[in-house]
Amino acid sequence: VMCSRDCPAMECRVLSIQSHVVRGYVGNKSASFPLQVLGFEVDSINSVQFSNHTGYSHWKGQVLTADELHVLYEGIKLNNVHHYDYVLTGYTRDTSFLEMVVDIVQELKTANPNLVYVCDPVLGDHGSMYVPQNLYPVYKNKVVPVADIITPNQFEAELLTGKNISTEKDAVEVMDLLHAMGPDTVVITSSDLPSRLGDRFLVSLGSQLRPDGTRTTQRVRIEVPKVDAVFVGTGDLFAAMLLAWTHHYPNDLKTACEKTFSVMHHVIQRTISYAHELAGPGRRPSPPQLELRMIQSKADIEDPAIVTEATVIS
Repeated sequence: VMCSRDCPAMECRVLSIQSHVVRGYVGNKSASFPLQVLGFEVDSINSVQFSNHTGYSHWKGQVLTADELHVLYEGIKLNNVHHYDYVLTGYTRDTSFLEMVVDIVQELKTANPNLVYVCDPVLGDHGSMYVPQNLYPVYKNKVVPVADIITPNQFEAELLTGKNISTEKDAVEVMDLLHAMGPDTVVITSSDLPSRLGDRFLVSLGSQLRPDGTRTTQRVRIEVPKVDAVFVGTGDLFAAMLLAWTHHYPNDLKTACEKTFSVMHHVIQRTISYAHELAGPGRRPSPPQLELRMIQSKADIEDPAIVTEATVIS
C-alpha cells in the first residue's frame, strides 16, 4: 500500500523510543512485532531495560538517561542514517529524557518535514497521575505541540486542555482544543461517557483534521466492549496500530480506528481466554498469565476481522 507520505510501507522506518522488558509485552516489545508484521522497519531505543513490567511482584533493571539517549541518537546521525518517517513514544518518567525526545523529534522533522510523530501522552488515568507532576508542563508545552497523532485517555485529554468531558459535545471541544495545540489526529482511547450499547461498552472518540487545507474535521465514535481484567502494554500496542492503520488510510480515520480497535479486541480476547484457562475456574489470572498473546495474534494483526464499527459524528 502506497501512502500519501511518499513511502511504501516496506521502506517506512519508525524510530520507537519506549521501554523494553526481557519477559512479556510492554513498550517496544508491544509495538515492534506488530509494526514489523505490517511491513515497517522499526529502530528501537529502549528507554528502560527491565526484567518484566512493574505490575509483577518483583522487577529489576536499568533506566536510560537523557544523555545516554543522546549518545545513541548521535551514533545514528554520524552515520547519516537518521531519516525516519515516524517517531513513536509512550510512557516516560523523566523530564530531561522527555525534553531530549522533543529535541530529537524537532531535528528529525528538519531532516524530513513529512515525519509523523505519534505520541501517547502517558500522564495517568481515572483522575490521578501516575507519572511525576513535573512531566505535565513538558507534555503540554513541548511534546504535544510537535506531535502529529496523540492517543490520550479521557483524564489525559482533560488535563492537557483544562476542560472536563461529561458529554460528547465536551469531548469534541476538547479534541478541537488539542488540534489547536498541534496534532492533526487525536484519539481519546477511553472515556466515561455512556455507551449507546449499554454499560458493558465504553466510548472512544477520534478526530482528524483534513490535510487538504480546508481544516474540516472527521470525527468518529467507537463503542468498545469492556474487559474485566488489567492488561499492561495495551496502550503501547494501540498507539503502534494507530500509526500503522493511519499510514494505510491517511484520510480515513473511521477505517483506521475500526482496524486499530479490532486488532485490540482480538489480542485482548485471545489473552483473556488463555489467562482464564491457565488460572482455572473462579481464580483471577496473575500478571504473568495476562501477558498479551502477541505472537499468537499475528494473523489478526496483519488482517483484523472488523468487530468494532466506528460511527461518524460530524
